[in-house]
Parts: sequence; C-alpha cells; structure tokens
Amino acid sequence: MECGRIEAGCDEAGRGPLAGPVYAASVILPEDFHHPLLNDSKKMSEKDRDILRPIIESEAIAWAVVPVGPSEIDELNILWASVTGMQRAVKALSVQPDFLLIDGNKFRPFEGFGFNDFRTVVHGDATYASIAAASVLAKTHRDEEMRRLALEYPQYGWDRNFGYPTKEHIQAIREHGYTIHHRRSFHPKELEPSLF
Repeated sequence: MECGRIEAGCDEAGRGPLAGPVYAASVILPEDFHHPLLNDSKKMSEKDRDILRPIIESEAIAWAVVPVGPSEIDELNILWASVTGMQRAVKALSVQPDFLLIDGNKFRPFEGFGFNDFRTVVHGDATYASIAAASVLAKTHRDEEMRRLALEYPQYGWDRNFGYPTKEHIQAIREHGYTIHHRRSFHPKELEPSLF
C-alpha cells in the first residue's frame, strides 16, 4: 500500500458452479492489519475462513459483499458478471478508495475509476492482504447463501457441493431438472443435450 493512498482489494467466489450467484467483495484494510490465518480463501479450511470473517468485518475500514444472480450471469457471461459484481462492491463501500487491487487479469474502468486507478494481479489473493480478505468474505457469504438455498432444494446437495458440478449434483439435475437458481448459459457435457 502506498502511503496515504486508500486501497481496496477485490475478489469473487463462485465462478465455476452450475447454480447460485457469484459473490464479489471489496475490502479496505488498515495499513497495519495482519492475521496469520489470512491467505487465498481456496487454500484455507472452512473453519479458518469462518474464524476470519468476523475479524475482517470488524477490523476493516470498509467492506462490501454483492451477489450477482444466475440470470445476470447468463446475460453477461460469468467473467463480466464477476467484474460487474466487483464494481458494485466498490460502489457499496462506506469509504471510497483511491485505488483498486483486483484478483485476476480482467477488469475494466467504471464510474470514478479509470485504467490508472486499478491494478489486476494474477494470484492476487496470495499476494495482497486486502484481496485475500475480499476472497474470504466472498467465499463465506456465498457458502452461507448456498446452505440457505439447500434448505429449499435439498435434493441437489448444495450444502455439500455449493452448486459445483459434482457427480451428486449432476445426477440430481438428471433426476429433478434445473431450478431457477441454475445458470442457463453453461452446463457440463454429461448433461448434453440441454435439459432446458
């Protein structure tokens, strides 16, 4: 972090599933923030993510988490739905940053942020604490939502597979069909021809 500059880290969770929203998060951390458990959320245990979430939410200068639903994912495609989610998460922050650190290699300017106001970083969630914190919030908020949806649609096992294309999930789609929470724009080869 450059001295005096307010940086927000941005990341998403849920690009690969067949069902559920993609969740995007943006986090501004204090300059001296450190926690030994903090890492790329995919490399952390569920227990460690659950420990870190309230710590990040209470100690961050600002944070925001935004879902982008299946219909919008189908309209935009998953990449640009993820980018749109990160842009919305930045706009939802209670403190507006001067600079954005984006996990990945794709982003685009939007209102208030031009090309010189953000940096894309491949594996940024393993490099910058603010991106890692955003990855933890995006992942835990998404998992929470998929567990909630699993109560409405228990046959799909979303409390276990979180909407990813596991054998269990694919078999459930074969038996029960698609729901309003499934993404219509892509599905695994095992389900071709489309069941829609």
